[in-house]
Amino acid sequence: MSKQWIAQWIQDPIFSGVKPLPMLHKELDTVEHRHPDALKNRHTLFRKTFTLTDAPKQAELNISADDYYKLYVNGVFVAQGPAQSYPTHYFYNRLDIAAYLRTGTNVIAVHVYYQGLVNRSMNSGDLRQGLIAELYTDRRLCLITDDSWTCTAAKEYIGEETVGYDTQYLENIDSRLEHKGWTAAEYDDADWERPALAAAADHQLELQPTPALSVYERRPQSVQRLSAGRFVIDFGTELTGQFTMRACGGSGERIVIRCGEELNPDGDGVRYELRCNCKYEEVWTLSGGEDVLSFYEYKAFRYVEVLGSEEAIDEDSFAAVVRHYPLDESSCRFSSSDPVLDQIWSICANGVKYGAQENFVDCPSREKGQYLGDNTVIGHTHMYLSGDARLVKKALEDFARSTAVCSGMMAVAPGNFMQEIADFSLQWPMQLWQYYRHTGDLAFLMEMAPVGEKLVAYFDKYKDHTGLLYHVAEKWNLVDWPDNLRDGYDFPLTRPVTEGCHNVVNAYYYGCKKTMNEIRKELGLPEEDLAPLKDAFLAAFYDAEAGLFVDAVGSRHSSLHANVLPLLFGLAERESVPNIVRLIRDKRFSCGVYFSYFVLKALAEAGEYALMYDLIRGEDEHSWVNMLREGATTCFEAWGKDQKWNTSLCHPWASSPIPLLIEEIIGLKPHKPGWEEIRFNPQIPPQLTELQLSLTLPSGTVRIFVVKGQADIETSPGIRIIT
Repeated sequence: MSKQWIAQWIQDPIFSGVKPLPMLHKELDTVEHRHPDALKNRHTLFRKTFTLTDAPKQAELNISADDYYKLYVNGVFVAQGPAQSYPTHYFYNRLDIAAYLRTGTNVIAVHVYYQGLVNRSMNSGDLRQGLIAELYTDRRLCLITDDSWTCTAAKEYIGEETVGYDTQYLENIDSRLEHKGWTAAEYDDADWERPALAAAADHQLELQPTPALSVYERRPQSVQRLSAGRFVIDFGTELTGQFTMRACGGSGERIVIRCGEELNPDGDGVRYELRCNCKYEEVWTLSGGEDVLSFYEYKAFRYVEVLGSEEAIDEDSFAAVVRHYPLDESSCRFSSSDPVLDQIWSICANGVKYGAQENFVDCPSREKGQYLGDNTVIGHTHMYLSGDARLVKKALEDFARSTAVCSGMMAVAPGNFMQEIADFSLQWPMQLWQYYRHTGDLAFLMEMAPVGEKLVAYFDKYKDHTGLLYHVAEKWNLVDWPDNLRDGYDFPLTRPVTEGCHNVVNAYYYGCKKTMNEIRKELGLPEEDLAPLKDAFLAAFYDAEAGLFVDAVGSRHSSLHANVLPLLFGLAERESVPNIVRLIRDKRFSCGVYFSYFVLKALAEAGEYALMYDLIRGEDEHSWVNMLREGATTCFEAWGKDQKWNTSLCHPWASSPIPLLIEEIIGLKPHKPGWEEIRFNPQIPPQLTELQLSLTLPSGTVRIFVVKGQADIETSPGIRIIT
């Protein structure tokens, strides 16, 4: 049941009387988006002081903002949020703030940001702006947002340039315009305005099902002084967050801040024009007193270059304010006798750690968007690394809610950036089934199954007379990305796609239907007979002479992609399996890092564990070792920095070694949903003489030990091992 709110949405008076814009539409529809420039990139500060006769034992704050808030209580940062969501299911956070309250005068101070751009990162551009909050102390309503609060613009964020795909504004902070001390109870806000009541607010509020982000400070690994007033700071790894420091200089004095994922090739400073099309160079103007640099938006970076006067800069204050989804790193620990394999695991784990924000992001730099296809890999990996399936469940709901636009789902959700990819939509039931197998959450499977049925019905309308999909023109037919890593796939993947019938979208279609049959079987529902679809697929794409599958009707080319998916989904007849395995052995990863997940799973399906491990541990140009050779601390968007024109160096869709090592090489899978029964069938290669893995699972903990090739398992009481 939804909470009944007494509080009202309050907003910056500049938005008073502004009505929300309709944002949702099909990708190929022509829609005019009229948004006043003056209402973009708005930072607004809200305050409310109140008196407590005694410090409360309990204090619960329910809070949300559009687009985003950062909360301070009595001058101390507490939390930020909410997770981006559609107005029809808009999230609020429930926070315990008792530790921050005191007897006497208190203040709640909130920095609300409205971006106003239509992108993958923010659910913005719709003219919905504001704040809502209710505080309960010792279970009694203490305060609400109303027009008794005060507010003012935070004018120090003067940047107007955007980076990435209009992902964020550069901030170029002018501390002379800052309201210093505004988060403290004693701050005098007598000259601030009263907020407007948001009469047009139409948010339907729901408690956010995931916790607020983990936000903490990280000190540099090293600081190098290149010359007087010029420093290069290395945090030792790519991370997500903001850079911060202190400075004290003359009024109007400027400090340049450059963030980057790499150093310049000549070692002279930071490469702040990132490969992924983000130019992270900002100017900080000092006030004349002691200033603290406080960026609002986050970036992906490892290095920071600071340029200013030696006298003004406090180099001891250099730090990163790191942010990501809470991750208990003791939930999953891995080590082996192969230090390179350990490094591969590490860069994949770091990529997923920093790529999990309020939702999963394809990259935390250029786009910051949650992509449905990426989640096949990221969500699978994150459940193991975190021991926490809530973010995966939320992601499944996010995309289920995108069916308000199209029953065939959007490729990016939640948000107002309208993109559709057929391959990605067809993977949603697989993600739902993976989540169910991991958690045993039968109620959620029942709730989501009708969404899967409608998705299948959407694609069914593209069937030709044979039962295969023909010309799925409403959605991008991706196959793989970038396009130079499609192994010469012989079908024009134009947008809209060329008329015709091609392999990969039909293989996913079959895999989608096969997974829906698994779900129906689990729920006791009638299953669809897929034999006619399999026969049609074989008739259209199987080259009996070569013993391989071709890319499209009329093509003679057999790409890696056109053969991996039939092998994975059981479309390949027994006699063709050795031929497909030989093709994979020959082509190896002639694909993108995203598709490597399917290559590895297909090999496991065929029992080809040695080749599977060889690819994970390979040293080709297309390999995780190549990422390590190029200095990776998080997994890349492509196999190498120059293999894509705008490569992000933190891209968690490249994390497939983690779940595939756990499930197929170490051989650990749920025998029944929820892990109360575990199937243990290790396939440890002889070169891996030692290994340790500990996992937190829904049913308890599991530890695997491999010593001299012999594998042993320990579990929590009550877990049954099936070998």
